[in-house]
Amino acid sequence: QVQLVESGGGSVQAGGSLRLSCVASGYIVEHLCMAWFRQAPGKEREGVAAIDKHGITRSTDSVKGRFTISKDNAKTIYLQMNSLKPEDTAMYYCAAMVCAVGLAPMTTIQSLSARTYSYWGQGTQVTVSS
Repeated sequence: QVQLVESGGGSVQAGGSLRLSCVASGYIVEHLCMAWFRQAPGKEREGVAAIDKHGITRSTDSVKGRFTISKDNAKTIYLQMNSLKPEDTAMYYCAAMVCAVGLAPMTTIQSLSARTYSYWGQGTQVTVSS
C-alpha cells in the first residue's frame, strides 16, 4: 500500500510560480512511477506530468516549458509551476503506480492516463487569478 500527501498549493496571480510537493510512504518511491494530475470543476482529471525511477519524465503539451516534474530523495517528488495561467486553476493530485521497468515502455498517453495509476493523494488546490 502507498500513501501520498501533497502540499504547496495556494493562490497566485497570473505569471507567478508555485511548487507542489508529494511525499510517499508505505513503499519505496524508487519502485514507483509517480505523476501529477489536475482536475478543474466540471472537467475530467488531466495528466500533467509523470516521472519514473530513472528520472524519465513525461508532460502534457499545455505545460511544457512552464512546469517541471522532479524527484528528490526516495520519497518526494515536486512539480515546479512557472508562468501560471488562470486555466491552470484546478485541484492537483499526486498519483503513483508500481512501475518495475519505468516509463520507457509506455506512450505519453499511457503514462498520463488516470487509469494507469493505483494510488492517489487527497489533492491540493491551485488557484491562479488574472
